[in-house]
Amino acid sequence: MGSIWTDLMGVDFRQTYYDVKGIKTRVLEAGSGPALILLHGTGGHAEAYVRNIEEHAKHFHVYAIDMIGHGYTDRPDCDYQMDDFVAHLIDFLDTLNIDKAYLSGESLGAMVASWTAIKHPERVIKLVQNTGILMAPNGEGKAELADALERSKKAAGQLTKDIVRARMSWLMAEPDKTLTDEIIDARYAIYDQPGMLPVMGKIANTILGGVIDDEWCHKWVNPEFMKKIQCPTLVLWTRHNPGQPVELAEEGMKMIPNARMVILENSAHWPQWEEPEEFNKLHLEFLLS
Repeated sequence: MGSIWTDLMGVDFRQTYYDVKGIKTRVLEAGSGPALILLHGTGGHAEAYVRNIEEHAKHFHVYAIDMIGHGYTDRPDCDYQMDDFVAHLIDFLDTLNIDKAYLSGESLGAMVASWTAIKHPERVIKLVQNTGILMAPNGEGKAELADALERSKKAAGQLTKDIVRARMSWLMAEPDKTLTDEIIDARYAIYDQPGMLPVMGKIANTILGGVIDDEWCHKWVNPEFMKKIQCPTLVLWTRHNPGQPVELAEEGMKMIPNARMVILENSAHWPQWEEPEEFNKLHLEFLLS
């Protein structure tokens, strides 16, 4: 299955820390050219994209960032609502003097990227919604997301590698084949930082708990908001995405004025990790078209 090092071997990449208005922000970056920002999901980190950096760095300056409160980025005392993530992303662009960028987000990252395109349309060239869209789950989907919330609470309450494995297995269609010990070790090391677990619990309650709460959904995942997305958008979905099936994404895509959709058949919530070759191909076709 390879390793993080073999995925990046031979790639001229670097791990960088930027001061983003007082928030130390960790980034894996490579390449040159237009800025492509890669945004992970709830409780995630930049390593979610190590299998994609090489191919995308041939065309873009790739920035896979640890969003605010995640990874090795600072964890300020805030609500960790959508506005907080969007503000940090815009501050990141301003810090690096990036006028406009391509945004691609997975799960929570897709929601943050979408809201950035809604609130700051002049800053976004193209948008990719990867297994995340501004659509509330249905009854079965709520149950699957409630399962993710419970797994996240366990990981934030009593940290063991088995609990981390159980949480990350939720992301995969075939975890026995694609979930490596190394990526579990990486997440365990991140969560084992002093003061990390309470923040992870807070973010899980806010985001995963919010997506199964009708009032929160009305404010943040109302499909009417997607009518305001003006940039070209790719809805990149999977056949086995938990919580939000293909049919829900197809319905949501119709709300976006300039959108197309592709479906990967053999992955769940981390297609960029489970099907990297197909993901890279379809993702780049859209970004470069």
